[in-house]
Amino acid sequence: MLTVTPVACVDRTGRPYEVTLELSRDGLPYGTVGERCGWQLARLAGGVEEARRGRGEAGRWPDPDDRFPEGRELFSFRYRAGRGGTTGGELGCWLRTIPVWEPRQGGRGSWRLTRRAFVEAWGTGGQGARAVLTSAELSGFVRGLVDEAEIVCSEELSRSGTGTGETR
Repeated sequence: MLTVTPVACVDRTGRPYEVTLELSRDGLPYGTVGERCGWQLARLAGGVEEARRGRGEAGRWPDPDDRFPEGRELFSFRYRAGRGGTTGGELGCWLRTIPVWEPRQGGRGSWRLTRRAFVEAWGTGGQGARAVLTSAELSGFVRGLVDEAEIVCSEELSRSGTGTGETR
């Protein structure tokens, strides 16, 4: 079980300004990724919702579960350690088109193309986890992260006393 939890990034006065994602697998730390990725997640959530409504190129797909924003890579978050080194995990999402055989009466069938989001996580120890999601499932996952990030940042504002009229 992979858990993705938004954590507030705070400035030197304690005011939250963005989020980072903490990954855990089966309750154990798995990595920290996506420093300042909240805006990207919010943008993707809106893009998936628009695509599911059939806007733009996504309207070519008759099944809303196959409708995603354009592009092969929807996001790729890594932990960046000083001087550009990469450690601490990775979380990414890529679109893939998958043919599915649909048999019919009389022995004739046909291939139907589907699209799915492959969400992959890699922990600090090099072990991977993958989930294959429809656009509805990806929308719920990303919208849930964005909603949780807003709550986390609001709680951090309340806890730090910033944003409440207090001056420093």
